[in-house]
Amino acid sequence: MQFVWAILALGVVTFLWAALVERNRFTVSRAQLAILPPGAKPIRVLHISDLHVAPWQKRKLAWVSKLDDLSPDLVVNTGDNLGHRDGIRPALDALEPLLKFPGVFVNGSNDYHAPELRNPAAYLSKPSSPAHKEVLPTNRMTDVFEAKGWLNLNNQSGVLNVAGNRIGFLGLDDPHDELAWYETLPRQASELGKQDLVIGVAHAPYLRVIREFGDHGAELVFAGHTHGGQLCLPFWGAIITNCDLPAKFAKGLSEHQAGERSVWLNVCAGLGTSIFAPVRLFCAPEVRLLTLVAKG
Repeated sequence: MQFVWAILALGVVTFLWAALVERNRFTVSRAQLAILPPGAKPIRVLHISDLHVAPWQKRKLAWVSKLDDLSPDLVVNTGDNLGHRDGIRPALDALEPLLKFPGVFVNGSNDYHAPELRNPAAYLSKPSSPAHKEVLPTNRMTDVFEAKGWLNLNNQSGVLNVAGNRIGFLGLDDPHDELAWYETLPRQASELGKQDLVIGVAHAPYLRVIREFGDHGAELVFAGHTHGGQLCLPFWGAIITNCDLPAKFAKGLSEHQAGERSVWLNVCAGLGTSIFAPVRLFCAPEVRLLTLVAKG
């Protein structure tokens, strides 16, 4: 009987830690990647994803509003900024200090539709299916991003001069919500021409996304969506990614093959969760600060 009570107590403590502590342990994960042409100046890229903002999340919003202290050269936002029907205004207020920096963005499915209650156990067997219930006025957020100079990469390309480097971007709208128009990538690639670096940006890191970006010239891909696995095991890591990306690549930098090309993938575990599953375990919420440096 004592053993049973001990197991129950451990379960309660674990749940309280995941719900009250771990999901609020916001962190900046740092990495470096030698990918720029020889002699190029470094680029500090702040990768932010999966905020899932609800208006009562004051601690998270305050933390995000201070990220401009990192002084990035470039901000990459890979979507799912919204997590509630009333999330647009607080999300914009928190992100406002970052809008003074050059930036690019794509949307995730939660930027288009309000969240709904689901069975969390279903994620263990297969990726979630897109929800299409309450439609959100997404343009109220994206119009502000664009007005401040961020490039909208939802099925579009773009070019920015960052720290003296010409960076070309290929973009896809959310593959998880079947909004990615892969057929636009040949046109996007032709629009870019020769650049110092080509980066692909999408919300969900499906294997096809990585392959298609690589096939069209991207050397580096930014994505979110996985939440780093959200509920991870000690000494093991993520169990699922909510897509077909193997769990060992649920967050951080990894290298993949796209035909004969090698493509780097940077996955951000994100800062939020669904309001209906507000827990994280062995997977602290994060933004990623990736410093791109010259090869050799």
